Amino acid sequence: MKQLLFISYFLILTSCLFSQTKFLIPYPSKFGNKPLDGRLLLLISTNNKAEPRFQISDGPQTQQVFGINVDNWKPGEVKTIDAKAFGYPVENMKQLKNGTYYVQVLLHKYETFKRKDGHTVKLPMDRGEGQHWNLAPGNLYNQPLQLSFNNAGTNAHTINLDSEIPPIKEPEDTKYIKHIKIQSKLLTEFWGRPMYIGAHVLLPEGWDTHPNVKYPLAIMHGHFPDDFGGFRTTPPDPDLKPDYIARFNLTGYNKIVQQEEYDFYKLWTGPNFPRVIAIEIQHPTPYYDDSYAVNSANNGPYGDAITYELIPEIEKRFRGIGAGWARFMYGGSTGGWEVLAAQLFYPDEYNGCYSACPDPIDFRAYMVVDIYKDKNAYYQEGPFRKTLRPGHRNYLGHVDAYLRDMNLRELALGTNSRSGDQFDVWESVFSPCGADGYPKPIWNKYTGEIDSMVARYWRDNFDLSYILQRDWQKLGPKLKGKIRVYCGDMDNYYLNNAVYLFEERLKQLTNPTPDAFVDYGDRAEHCWNGNHTQPNYISRLRYHRMFISKWAEEVKTRSPQGVDLEGWRY
Repeated sequence: MKQLLFISYFLILTSCLFSQTKFLIPYPSKFGNKPLDGRLLLLISTNNKAEPRFQISDGPQTQQVFGINVDNWKPGEVKTIDAKAFGYPVENMKQLKNGTYYVQVLLHKYETFKRKDGHTVKLPMDRGEGQHWNLAPGNLYNQPLQLSFNNAGTNAHTINLDSEIPPIKEPEDTKYIKHIKIQSKLLTEFWGRPMYIGAHVLLPEGWDTHPNVKYPLAIMHGHFPDDFGGFRTTPPDPDLKPDYIARFNLTGYNKIVQQEEYDFYKLWTGPNFPRVIAIEIQHPTPYYDDSYAVNSANNGPYGDAITYELIPEIEKRFRGIGAGWARFMYGGSTGGWEVLAAQLFYPDEYNGCYSACPDPIDFRAYMVVDIYKDKNAYYQEGPFRKTLRPGHRNYLGHVDAYLRDMNLRELALGTNSRSGDQFDVWESVFSPCGADGYPKPIWNKYTGEIDSMVARYWRDNFDLSYILQRDWQKLGPKLKGKIRVYCGDMDNYYLNNAVYLFEERLKQLTNPTPDAFVDYGDRAEHCWNGNHTQPNYISRLRYHRMFISKWAEEVKTRSPQGVDLEGWRY
């Protein structure tokens, strides 16, 4: 009897282990006959609240994705996604629960780049969407299907890629907002194909009626903007249906946003606001929605392209003053890191940075990892247990994602730092180039084991806190008074930890003293930018009005003698 029970158990177990559930995807001949490269994603959802491609996230409610690489996919060939595909949050298809799901397949297309450094790589070029695989024009997908999934038997589902994401319309010029895009000579040479960078330009009130005035340049860094944000020339739409934002527990946040945008327009065109040219730049790379505004081994000379090609062209076209003393930067999160990095790496070209909630500016606190001392990024390891490191929390400290989860999601979306998401882009910027042409990982994407040699490269080239201290004798006289940093002490991504360490180093610097300013928001989450009078959901919408006004006063104390500080204050 025991033997029969054992045999029955064994048969059930092996039927699961060796199940033949698979998804067959024929070459999409409907869209041409050229060979295709990319990442083929199988997306599975338990609900139809939205298409599965819009339901993959770090949080507890994420749905399922499996991915495989596709190289030289030719007409007539059928690709198979089965138990060999890597998945998130369920790693192996054999572990997926039986049931009925909504299923979608998407091909995130790659292009081949023959770079100046001799490497040939396949990467997803941005196509106007800001490096979002689920929105990228030209990507192929199917309309979601409802399918039954049963791991106990043989199941083969054929899914045809029957849809293509359409192109994105370019924004149109208005009286106040103009758009510029240039082909970068430096980036084109590096990538071996035409590469473009651009900006959305907000012109000051009276720009057209004051033809002899030249203006300072206010540069906002941040994620890929589809147009100049936070500016609206009409009152809020009275018929707008109120939305709900879970992060802030607010209903009607969309109306608040429109009101803030309209209020800024009234300030911008009013009698007392400083007259400057404000810009939001676009500099997407084949790895991410922006370059981090620095030169790097894997992305190329984006820092030089922005500073020496794009910005002078904007100043030429729109009557900027065209001098380093008359340029300043502000931004949050990615933009917070970028403005501080650009100020350090180009100290003469910019006259001040306002860095809010910056990405890690000291790699002793790379979120919650010390890449120099820790052996593993995903776990704190003791003699008898391993404790997962957190990756995301709310303002009360409740954790809803771990570092391991966040990285495994990226691994399912793309190998070789090609997910288009946060940890992969940091590698593309901070890491040396590997022998295969892709970024060297700071840690093993699956196990979390840290590479100490890569960590040293990160320190020497992109640890802003370390570089500031190391090079202070040279940088100090050029940076005095130019550094302002703001961060909530309950930043969702633990970015305040690096700011604490950065501030400690600032306090140690002398000859000259930095005359820097660091401020923290009590219980404030990500995006806090120094406003103690408003809740974060309001102050995060006021970057332009806050920092342009601040700089217009501060520049009086750190500008060359004899420059015009009044002509642009009409």
